[in-house]
Amino acid sequence: MRTSITDIKEKKHSSFSMLTAYDYSTAKIVESSGIEIILVGDSLGQVVLGYDTPVMVTMDDILHHLRAVVRATSKSHIVADMPFLSYQTDESTAIKNAGTLLQKGNAQSIKLEGGESIAELVNKMVKIGIPVMGHIGLTPQSVNQFGGFKIQGKNVTEASKIINDALCLEESGAYSIVLEGIPTEVSKIITEKLSIPTIGIGAGQYCDGQVQVIHDILGLYPDFSPKHAKQYINLSEIIQNAIKEFISDVENKSFPNKTNSSFLKNEVAEIMKKNFS
Repeated sequence: MRTSITDIKEKKHSSFSMLTAYDYSTAKIVESSGIEIILVGDSLGQVVLGYDTPVMVTMDDILHHLRAVVRATSKSHIVADMPFLSYQTDESTAIKNAGTLLQKGNAQSIKLEGGESIAELVNKMVKIGIPVMGHIGLTPQSVNQFGGFKIQGKNVTEASKIINDALCLEESGAYSIVLEGIPTEVSKIITEKLSIPTIGIGAGQYCDGQVQVIHDILGLYPDFSPKHAKQYINLSEIIQNAIKEFISDVENKSFPNKTNSSFLKNEVAEIMKKNFS
């Protein structure tokens, strides 16, 4: 049985982890490692598809990777990001797209960015049975407005707005909220004020949970290493070394060897040799 919304709500005041995954093999490893919440995030645009920003990610992109992650897992709660323009244009489109991620993608909940401005939409989604994880602070889909991936809430006005956004999302029925790229003091205030779990990414140590992009913590995305991430291993270097060893083995004819090959029975081999010599 998968981790439920109730299970996640009960993690308030505990320390829990969430990771991204975008493909079958990685998702199986993530779940088997003990991660209870997997996010199929629009970060796949950069780390998997090579887009410049998450703004370029589409519903088809999310659905494709979501289905692979769902097929790989049976216990983890799978959250699907709603990509840019899949929920901002009008309410009907937003609900239809959210429903598609649950019905056709088999996600257990969806995540969308924004605070007070989308509170009414969140409330309507929750009322019709669509579980919503909120996302405020440095919201990647607004990167063009922010002028880059910059910390938000650094002054009283901005910080107060983010706190109000969090309160609005909780009141609207969100079951948890991602706090991204905000000062530690601001995330601490929010976490203490809310009765639902907060999940931080670049928001300090006081959030109830923490989420990271798996490529960042495994060293799989050499193009960029964000300040908020801790690299636990440099898999990019390890993979490169393995590939170089493979190339060398092929060139010096040490691969494939007898262990990696199959052979005919002696009598069959003799007949084939005689027939085709």
